[in-house]
Amino acid sequence: MKKKFTVGILGCGGRGQTYAKLMTEKEEFEVVSVCDCKPSQLERINNIVNLPKDKLFVDEHEYLSEKRADVIVIATCDKDHVRQCIKAMELGSDVLLEKPVSDSIDEIHDLLETQKKTGRTVVVCHVLRYSTAVKKLDELIKSGILGRLIAIDHFERVAFWHQAQAYARIQKMHFDKTHPTILAKCCHDLDLIQHFAKAKCESVSSIGGLAHFRAENAPEGATDRCVDCPHIDTCTYSAKKLYIDFWKERSSPKYSWPWNKPSTTYPVTEEGLWEGMRTTVYGECAFKCGIEKDPHVVDHQMVQMNFKNGVIASLKMVFGAKPGRRIDFFGTEGQITFDEIYDTIEVKPYFKPHETINVSALNDSGWGHGGGDTGLINNLYDILIGVKTEYTSLEESLESHLIGVCAEESRLSGGKLVKVH
Repeated sequence: MKKKFTVGILGCGGRGQTYAKLMTEKEEFEVVSVCDCKPSQLERINNIVNLPKDKLFVDEHEYLSEKRADVIVIATCDKDHVRQCIKAMELGSDVLLEKPVSDSIDEIHDLLETQKKTGRTVVVCHVLRYSTAVKKLDELIKSGILGRLIAIDHFERVAFWHQAQAYARIQKMHFDKTHPTILAKCCHDLDLIQHFAKAKCESVSSIGGLAHFRAENAPEGATDRCVDCPHIDTCTYSAKKLYIDFWKERSSPKYSWPWNKPSTTYPVTEEGLWEGMRTTVYGECAFKCGIEKDPHVVDHQMVQMNFKNGVIASLKMVFGAKPGRRIDFFGTEGQITFDEIYDTIEVKPYFKPHETINVSALNDSGWGHGGGDTGLINNLYDILIGVKTEYTSLEESLESHLIGVCAEESRLSGGKLVKVH
């Protein structure tokens, strides 16, 4: 008979709710407790897990005063991850840990030391590694069609409205809770580059900054909130354009990201969206949030990496019209290009016929992050029982986090070369 793992969820926002939904659909898992400091989030997640009131916690310290489950999902604010993960491991739980993990080298080493001491399993939620596209890229690279990998060019295109929402408005709300943008936004990308390079990174350099979302770039006469602003219908970054106009264009979805952020109602209503814009950070002017006070917030950044096996890589992050990653792999015998916007993988061996693969046609079931959310939970059981040994482990994940930490050191130092340590 299959072992069933009990699950506790700490942090019941969007990510916590996603994992709760996926886990309740699998017989191998049973969600037995949840914790969040916001009662409204507990109410939302309990629509999914249907627990008695004594299994709903609002205080983290009470929740972590004893072992609550075999597995704890940690999907809280960035800066809370390490402390909570260490406590969960010490209590005897395995952990499904949201990323980014940490922006501190000392914390990274403390986390690894605790895992070594407790022997617990920690799976980091680099969900893109479980996506249909990345699994296919792994297969192609392992086939040898590239020959020897020489270079990786990775382009992370952030939707302009998402940059305003997540890395201006929300960043203001969590000044003391989030990591530098290179980790908060691009830890997926750094993880993929580290994974594909198949070696530790030796050195990095980085440049970038906050070019646009600054008070001096606000339209003339702009107010602190979009609902009161004379530019509410003309400003590119108007909250109304995103949360009302765009919502209506998409046939007013009942409960979908990003509209489930400003609205606390289920289903999402126009009245709830307007109320969120009037009373929460989601309705504040993206230019006047004051994020320029935080030196770690950027809206564009480039990172160059040298790996110990000779592979070089570049990462570019900037906002634009459409979201989606583009990754080019250059080898001695060919080139592979993956483009999320076009949903294609182009395989171009030298002096041989080229092939274009439609990613959606690969029929890999799953949803969220290109099937990665489902893929992670589908693999989690085998990881926990030790059958699957290749996964997004804490040790491997923290290698990519070290790249991010050193890249930020380089950027703040004018782009100097920094040894990854």
